[in-house]
Amino acid sequence: MKLDSDLEAKLAKVLASWFGCGKAPWAPGTVGALGAVPLFLVLKRLHPIAYAAATLGVSVAGIWASQKTADALGEKDPSSVVIDEVAGVLIALGLVARRGPGAQALAWVLFRAFDIAKPGPIDDLQHLRPAGLGIMADDLAAGALAGVVARLLSRP
Repeated sequence: MKLDSDLEAKLAKVLASWFGCGKAPWAPGTVGALGAVPLFLVLKRLHPIAYAAATLGVSVAGIWASQKTADALGEKDPSSVVIDEVAGVLIALGLVARRGPGAQALAWVLFRAFDIAKPGPIDDLQHLRPAGLGIMADDLAAGALAGVVARLLSRP
């Protein structure tokens, strides 16, 4: 049904842009990464398993929304798609959630640095197919790396 597919496409674009963060006229990736912080502040109060489940949910929804949006726009990795940054930030911050705001700020900054620089095999992950998986995978890896490094550099 046409209405359902239109609604699905709109929902995908809203999620992929993280409720409009990806439409920022400057640095949409950074704005999207900042847009993850309010969600982190809510989720960090949960049990770690619930936090991980929510992060997994955002990641799976991100693969779907990224794919639908990339297909609709005819682009491999549209700049308006920032749900990948959201999921990456949730991973990075989740690894230091109990370490305090200094460690969390460090994890966020490291995430942005690793997301932009894409060191080592992180760069290769963005070429995975289908496109939704590639869009998400490099940010998930950058988030994991940022969280581990921030955890190693911060005190418990």
